[in-house]
Amino acid sequence: MSYTKIAVLPVSPDEAFALITEPERLRRWLTVSAVVDLRAGGSYRWTVTPGHIAAGTFREVDPGRRIVFGWGWDGNADLPYDASTVTVTVEPADAGSLVTLVHEGLTEEQAKSHAEGWDHHFERLERLATTGDAGPDEWAYAPENLTPVVAAEAALAVLQPILRNLTAEDRSKPTPCADFTCHELAEHLFTSLVQLGATEGAPESDPASGSLENRVSTLAGRAIDAWHTVDLDGTVPGPGGSQMPASFAAGILPLELTLHAWDFAQASGQSLHISDELVDYVRGLAETIVPAVRGTAFADEVTPAGDATPIDRLAAFSGRTPIVA
Repeated sequence: MSYTKIAVLPVSPDEAFALITEPERLRRWLTVSAVVDLRAGGSYRWTVTPGHIAAGTFREVDPGRRIVFGWGWDGNADLPYDASTVTVTVEPADAGSLVTLVHEGLTEEQAKSHAEGWDHHFERLERLATTGDAGPDEWAYAPENLTPVVAAEAALAVLQPILRNLTAEDRSKPTPCADFTCHELAEHLFTSLVQLGATEGAPESDPASGSLENRVSTLAGRAIDAWHTVDLDGTVPGPGGSQMPASFAAGILPLELTLHAWDFAQASGQSLHISDELVDYVRGLAETIVPAVRGTAFADEVTPAGDATPIDRLAAFSGRTPIVA
């Protein structure tokens, strides 16, 4: 069976094509992270929502007009990578661009579930093209079956809109992370993400460019992809040639992303859109990680306000104090 979805976007065909192919734009409506090698024979890997990775191969690429690619899901034996076919065409229209998606090679049940997914994400695509902001994706808000790696994907989804909304004026503002301005915290985060990824084989460099959100998302995506290959019941290299439990090391990534999302939001006066479920899970990781490095990576725990939210209480546990407006 197949499913067809059509959208009219108030943007040029070139911009519409960019929205469906460029990682920085895909992250605004469809994915948490995206790797794209846009050529016939090239591959893609999209974390659509935390814990759900679609991947496949580009079969045809007609720049600005049409792409055809294989579609499947990580860990899904019924619809593995490249098992179905997605064709997206972009045509000029009076209102801007006509985008048509056809998803073929699905069973009746798969067509039904994918129709729900494409409907959801195309609504976000239309909102992005119309208003410039699709808003947080509620499907990424409170993922089920959390692991340290899935929690890292969810935390990245929380951090991304905060980074997009930072301004030049925010660069010099202090953050709750001791001695770091927003700019200095960003530099710290770049280094940290490179190190956390390199532990499990991601490139030991920071080649990402462009916006702050793009650099962080690219580096975090690489680190997360590397941790997807790790047996969390085993061990990984630790400081000084030691070994540490893989589950402990993997938990550092979602904790880092969650706390720094709070730091940036506090510094810039933004609201953090994060679920209590995710915070509770990361708090469980923190209760193992933070005490082991108090006095170095984390300050002493502080007392939260009586009306503190779960994320504020997690920040207080890590030694952070909210910035008073």
